[in-house]
Amino acid sequence: MLRIAIDGPGGAGKSTLAKALAKKLGMIYVDTGALYRTVGLFVDRNNVDPKDEDAVTEIIRDLEVKIAYENGNQIIYMNSEKITDEIRTPKMSMYASAVSAIPSVRSFLLDTQRKIAATENVIMDGRDIGTVILPDAEVKIFLTADPKERARRRYEELIEKGKNVTYESVLEEMNTRDTNDSQRKIAPCVPADDAVMFDNTGLTLEMSVERVIEIIGNKIQLLSK
Repeated sequence: MLRIAIDGPGGAGKSTLAKALAKKLGMIYVDTGALYRTVGLFVDRNNVDPKDEDAVTEIIRDLEVKIAYENGNQIIYMNSEKITDEIRTPKMSMYASAVSAIPSVRSFLLDTQRKIAATENVIMDGRDIGTVILPDAEVKIFLTADPKERARRRYEELIEKGKNVTYESVLEEMNTRDTNDSQRKIAPCVPADDAVMFDNTGLTLEMSVERVIEIIGNKIQLLSK
């Protein structure tokens, strides 16, 4: 199995890049952030504070998260309900950040992610794929970009989906999440020791895909020696 881990902060373009790479390379794309957003949505619907570790640990016993693929697109199910669109909001982004710091949540989702990677050639993106989820991944990339550009990308994405947000609010939320994700005690968002750092500030998607394919090729050549 070939496993490619792409980590990095929000708005760096991990999902967009990973989807494009998966399509070009004929691999399965796994958006792990969507799994944490699903837990966040479940917590929200049950009126539980996402930072209340005991309460969150208790309610996720009643949660079942499944990933399916339709026409090459990842579909998320929460207790048999398709919630792929409902989790793509700024609120769920913050909830995902909060619940991802809870050990029981990370343990709950760990098996789901590793089982997929054990049976498929996968490109998996998130914040701790190369450090925690797939520490033995053949290729690890830490993707980043200038914070203002990351906020602009996320803002444009939300506006396109009809969300009522401002650039300033998106930038503020992104800075808050960056701090929370990088400083949390459990699986912080940091590069793996053997990750290739890639800053895609100012690059088009096509340019980023070409560069990462070069990185993957170089890594595979090193592994085959």
